[in-house]
Amino acid sequence: MATNEELIQELSDAVISCKRDAVLAAVEKAKKVMEPSEIIDKGLSAGMNQVGVLFERGKLFLPHVMMAADAMTAGVNFLEADLPAGTESKKLGVIVNGTVEGDVHDIGKSIVSTMLQSAGFEVYDLGRDVPTKNFVEKAKEVNANMIGLSALMTTTLQGQREVIDLLKEEGLRNKIKVMVGGAPATQAWADKIGADCYAENASEAVAKAKELLL
Repeated sequence: MATNEELIQELSDAVISCKRDAVLAAVEKAKKVMEPSEIIDKGLSAGMNQVGVLFERGKLFLPHVMMAADAMTAGVNFLEADLPAGTESKKLGVIVNGTVEGDVHDIGKSIVSTMLQSAGFEVYDLGRDVPTKNFVEKAKEVNANMIGLSALMTTTLQGQREVIDLLKEEGLRNKIKVMVGGAPATQAWADKIGADCYAENASEAVAKAKELLL
């Protein structure tokens, strides 16, 4: 009989394979001896994190990431009936994510949204070229814990600062964390504009969100 470590590896590998059937088979096998929460956290989520790393290294591409996320979601849904009452819809936090106004780059931000969702966050992806006020209005509407701001051009970086300034004006800055990212963004820039964190890639975005919100 497979050990828990072997089952966890099998779950992770199934997600990395991007195959829904493989994930469901691994979940079916693991649920006989493991708790649903452990299957999700140690197996499926770990696999999804590895998918993010492989994407960033150019070993996997966007369609693979989406397929892996779908496969993982199917695995989680399969386990929902076995989760203790009240945990089915438990989320780690609520995050509004988008690319700032004037910037039409979308792929990196979409990967971050997918990874955050797969990790257990409730994510509202506003898309690209999002006006400053839309971030704040949506955050108020959904009672968000964090706003993620992507900017892929030096000319649009200022949009990240503008969202933070608007949060201050609205008296919400202490309630809502801000994560910034994108090619021209840096930790120094995040410090300068008063963001709570900077994430270089999707895997780091998940880790930083967990650090700040859990």
